Amino acid sequence: MEKTFKYKLDFYYQQTLIYFLALLLYAGIRGNFVEDQFRVIYRDPIFYIMILFLTISLVGLIMNRFRDRKLIIDKDRLVFHNRYRERVIRLEDIEWMHIGRERLVQTAGRFQLIVFKIKSRRRIFRIRVGRYERGDDLVSEMEQFAVHVPKGRHRRFGMKRRTAH
Repeated sequence: MEKTFKYKLDFYYQQTLIYFLALLLYAGIRGNFVEDQFRVIYRDPIFYIMILFLTISLVGLIMNRFRDRKLIIDKDRLVFHNRYRERVIRLEDIEWMHIGRERLVQTAGRFQLIVFKIKSRRRIFRIRVGRYERGDDLVSEMEQFAVHVPKGRHRRFGMKRRTAH
């Protein structure tokens, strides 16, 4: 039975809302009341900079919402899905897998990172658990999936290796 985990968009919603509230607050402070009408100072460059930030965050939110990113875990494959394509990784193609945490990232929770290497690819895949909804369920599903895959080498992900002199 396959499990689907959607990509979190909380950060994009919060960012857009904060920029919008900051723009309203700034417009309220800098605006003028003239004859019972509220007039914003349109020649203020800070106002335009705030509109630019709000527009960029709104475009980022819409683009990520439109992409519809998901991680689908089945008993014999992983699927990275978005609106435009799907990347299927079969169980037999995975060389090793490690479920752990990234030392440079300070977040709550024991498991933060799922790393695996595919036999035909030189670089590793990283799944940051905090970027998906239902992180605890994702970790438990990946642990069940990882039972059939060799364990990864215990490396310090995100840190440079020290060499002996």
